[in-house]
Amino acid sequence: MVDVDPTTVRTHATAGNGAGKYTYQAGFGNEFASEAVPGALPAGRNSPQRAPLGLFAEQLSGTAFTQPRAVNRRTWVYRIMPSAAHPKFSRLGHGTLRGTPFDEIEPDPNRLRWDPLPMPPAGSDFIDGLYTVAGNGDIRTRSGMAVHLYAANRSMTGRYFVDADGELLFVPEQGTVLLRTELGPLAVSPGEIAVVPRGIRFAVDLTGPVRGYLCENFGAAFTLPERGPIGANGLANERDFLTPVAAYEDGATAVQVVQKFGGNLWAADYDHSPLDVVGWHGNYAPYKYDTARFMTIGTVSFDHPDPSIFTVLTSPSESPGLANVDFAIFPPRWLVGEDTFRPPWYHRNIMSEFMGLVHGVYDAKAEGFVPGGASLHNTFTSHGPDAETFARASTVELRPQKIDGTLAFMFESRWMIIPTRQAMEARHRQDDYDAVWGSLTRSFRALACKRRHHVHSRPFRRR
Repeated sequence: MVDVDPTTVRTHATAGNGAGKYTYQAGFGNEFASEAVPGALPAGRNSPQRAPLGLFAEQLSGTAFTQPRAVNRRTWVYRIMPSAAHPKFSRLGHGTLRGTPFDEIEPDPNRLRWDPLPMPPAGSDFIDGLYTVAGNGDIRTRSGMAVHLYAANRSMTGRYFVDADGELLFVPEQGTVLLRTELGPLAVSPGEIAVVPRGIRFAVDLTGPVRGYLCENFGAAFTLPERGPIGANGLANERDFLTPVAAYEDGATAVQVVQKFGGNLWAADYDHSPLDVVGWHGNYAPYKYDTARFMTIGTVSFDHPDPSIFTVLTSPSESPGLANVDFAIFPPRWLVGEDTFRPPWYHRNIMSEFMGLVHGVYDAKAEGFVPGGASLHNTFTSHGPDAETFARASTVELRPQKIDGTLAFMFESRWMIIPTRQAMEARHRQDDYDAVWGSLTRSFRALACKRRHHVHSRPFRRR
């Protein structure tokens, strides 16, 4: 829980994107309270004998009842009909959506990169356009993550979605999405992100074609990373996270609710909207964040710190400091390191890295990595700047440099991220990705000394 007053504020989304008309509550992990109709929330208790306004009281628990207060998440909702009022769910086809186990292909150590996902056929909504790239872990034991892409050109009309397997982190790349959730609406544009906790029902409305990235987190809920020696300020600040205010739908029309459960899609026909919450209070709620508010930290002397300084959100594991999944961004920033190779260095990492690009150019790749595209560098897979970037960064005059007009991001996981067969066989996968390092040349020169010293290998002798 954080010490931020849950005051209603205007969204700070870019003017002109249609998102500014919505109001939000500020803070991360707060105890919020919101009413769409005055008097919807009972005073002094959660479940009175008769809830106000003829509503039904219902608790939504995102953690076990007995987990510590610091991580406990639950919300009380006061709705027109209880969520239990629905018929049986039946299996649907899952299209290009996949779940655990990710074992369609054997683990592949090769570096992988994709062009943007092609837009789907006309008339495709958010559910129709879900496409799974890769993942790891086990949905049933609530560990691991999945990487999906979404692309759509039609709003979800009379259709709703709920993910029982994991929370969903939205990273829009093209077009604004309006997430109409049980607890209120969130308008999310490129440059912003949004998180919908597992079990929260929502619909996705559009004003035009949209495309973006989706991280499905099966593990512990995303939270803010510890700052450690950085101190009390910097990175993502709690007050910049925005949670919706209550809004409800009331009607007796037939709708379909699609639930992701155990990696598969199930559907049931309701006789009412599942977004019928008139008031709510608690700390288990969707939220959004404008990445332009991220306070980027870097060196002011030489070298540059590990990319963990760019972490916005983290899903912790049972081992301190080892993330189930991290979400990091690479936003506009100044580079001032003296005698320093400024792009990301060559690297082999025990963590697995999936990268995407929202807009602009990524500073470690001169070409081939475009907005909407993606790359995957699995555990201990060698990667780093391409040949052109290395040559330029190794010889350029080192003046203060502003990297601007760009936003890249990374989903980083402690386990191998195994691609799906469809992603490996996709036409938009780049078969020639390794070629970006193919033109690297050796420039090693042994230093000339007054006395030439030779190093000879000597056989090992037992004593």
